[in-house]
Amino acid sequence: MLVALAANLVIAAAKAVGGLLAASPALLSEAAHSVADSLNEVFLLAALRRSRRPADRRHPFGYGKERFFWSLLAAVGIFVMGGCFSFFQGVEALRNGAGETRSGYVAGLIVLAVALLAEGGSLLRALYQVRRQGGRVRDLRDPALRTVVAEDGTAVVGVTLAMAGMALHMVTGDVVWEASASLAIGALLVYVAYRLGRDARDQLIGEAADPEASDRIRELLAEQPEIDSVEALFTMKTGMDTALVAARVDLAPGMDSERVEEVAVRIKRSIAREVPEAGQIFLDVTERGDPEAREAWESPAATGERGGA
Repeated sequence: MLVALAANLVIAAAKAVGGLLAASPALLSEAAHSVADSLNEVFLLAALRRSRRPADRRHPFGYGKERFFWSLLAAVGIFVMGGCFSFFQGVEALRNGAGETRSGYVAGLIVLAVALLAEGGSLLRALYQVRRQGGRVRDLRDPALRTVVAEDGTAVVGVTLAMAGMALHMVTGDVVWEASASLAIGALLVYVAYRLGRDARDQLIGEAADPEASDRIRELLAEQPEIDSVEALFTMKTGMDTALVAARVDLAPGMDSERVEEVAVRIKRSIAREVPEAGQIFLDVTERGDPEAREAWESPAATGERGGA
């Protein structure tokens, strides 16, 4: 990621210099886009580092949600630095025009062609990682990788729009083509920022574990001969590949407290073995038809983390 950050900074500088020299709104929009991507990669580096910290007293469930927080900041960066600035450049071009010379057109198109090659190569590397992790972007668990794929894909489309706008402006002499390219880049960035921000919001406020994991946990509970019924099952992602599991189950009658404790421990170990992402497991275990047992097992002392009593 450090190599990608350095490349983005170089591309951003080249686009900015080329855009200023050529007075090109489309090229300046792409420069803002690259600056936003560079800042976002700094956010993602912070997310990868901070999310690996171990759990402590203040954060007993760990720091896995750091990735979601920094991904949200990355979405805000794309919206403000990329989308809003691109809209501004497009509107200014429509109001005041743009005065590129032929040499400015040529220099700008060369810069964009080099950027297209670099962004395309980065996108191919990101898609290769996606294939290794499951094959589809929407199925990715890692918000950092999902953000990288979105940025690289948007960069390729944005550069293509800028090149088309500049080329049509050069051929027709009408600035509306380049202004339209800037507005289109802005709309694209705003849409990507919205999608990334929405996903990060869902994960920050407590998104449930993947349906496959939840279904597998429910199946495991239902398969236990001592469980009479599963009253409730709650899951929540606490990181990229960890989740909290809380279940309320009724046991078949006739078991003493020692037997109930043994069953609870075995069930939690079974869930931890079959569903590795279940990082913390809490059970509310009661015996159907026994109010005293229900009251005892609903007390805080009756719950425990994975591997506990």
